[in-house]
Amino acid sequence: MSNEDAKTFRRAMAGVKPLPAVQPPPGPAKPRAIARFSRGGPAAPLWEEPRRPFDPSSPEGDGFVAFKRPGVRDEALRRLRRGQVPVEGEIDLHGLSRHATHEALRVFLGMALERRLRCVRVIHGKGLRSGSGGPVLKHVVPEWLSRIEHVSAFASARPADGGTGALYVLLRLPAGTESRGAR
Repeated sequence: MSNEDAKTFRRAMAGVKPLPAVQPPPGPAKPRAIARFSRGGPAAPLWEEPRRPFDPSSPEGDGFVAFKRPGVRDEALRRLRRGQVPVEGEIDLHGLSRHATHEALRVFLGMALERRLRCVRVIHGKGLRSGSGGPVLKHVVPEWLSRIEHVSAFASARPADGGTGALYVLLRLPAGTESRGAR
């Protein structure tokens, strides 16, 4: 800028007052946690037993869980635990409250049954940041799953699929429907 241009600019700006400093508006609010799962139609109703004793122990220990209903073959549970049943859908429950998790899980499983999915993965997390109370979802999700009549079996996922922070869930399809997945 030349000397003449600077003088002209100063003359033009004579008497101009700077605007007061303004705080920028706060950013958008953090969105609420939402369970992620495949799209589908309205959820099928699920029947839950009022209480079902669930023993979370597993022969492997180390926080792994396994469950199967009477009548489910041992081989089916073994294949599920090895990750040999194709996973056709999944839900991630990280960040949800206990109540929101229960509702999201019911809706997801209802949609999975409507879509005739045979095996789904439920990611509940390991609860590493749960504080002094310890993991909540890691313990209540298997309890809830064991009470849902259309859940035939479930087992902790392989390490590559979430390990003790996720479950493979084998669904029993309602009578009169065909499965797309392997038995």
